[in-house]
Amino acid sequence: MSEEETENTEETPVEEAPAAEQAPAEEAAAEEAAPEAEATEETPAEEAAEEAAPAAEAADEPSEPDPLDELPWKERRRVLKSRESGEAGPERSGEQRQADRETARAKKASVRRNRRAGIKSARTGDGVGTPRAEKTRTGKPKERQGKVVSNKTDKTITVQIDTARRHPVYEKIVRQTHKIHAHDEQNEANEGDVVRVIETRKLSKTKHWKLVEVVEKAR
Repeated sequence: MSEEETENTEETPVEEAPAAEQAPAEEAAAEEAAPEAEATEETPAEEAAEEAAPAAEAADEPSEPDPLDELPWKERRRVLKSRESGEAGPERSGEQRQADRETARAKKASVRRNRRAGIKSARTGDGVGTPRAEKTRTGKPKERQGKVVSNKTDKTITVQIDTARRHPVYEKIVRQTHKIHAHDEQNEANEGDVVRVIETRKLSKTKHWKLVEVVEKAR
């Protein structure tokens, strides 16, 4: 054998020996790391179980009734709003509170007035409205003749008006009776008188006629 071959044979066992020594060391390190990994894997599960246990116990226990449920809805809203408010303001007397309320109301009223004035001016353009149209009466006022059936009310008479007309289709005489209230300023008409009345402006809720003359006195 040459000198080079002898050198190779001598070097080979020297290189294999450290590899054989490293294998047991790696296995030992892996065995030591395995329990640690198992411990790290089990820790979150155990923590979750511990956290879930009190929650389950709380769910099993009956919840205490909320005292706010017994209050009216306005009172409950006021309490909840007070809880959400910030820092408490300075203590005020009853007179100061009333003065603050009046100031706030006056401010809101001023804002309302300005807003309504703006809306009104926008509708009418320059703020000047259209002049009111003059009322003109067309035609003659109606006149009726009837019999006074009551004059018990002061300055008012009840006149019964009887009408008779021929029906346009059936050619029979149709008679109608209706009563109106007329204004009698001098109280000159009595029951049974035949009077003539004329239509006028509305004088009361049911009266828009007035007496013209007494045509025939009652016997």
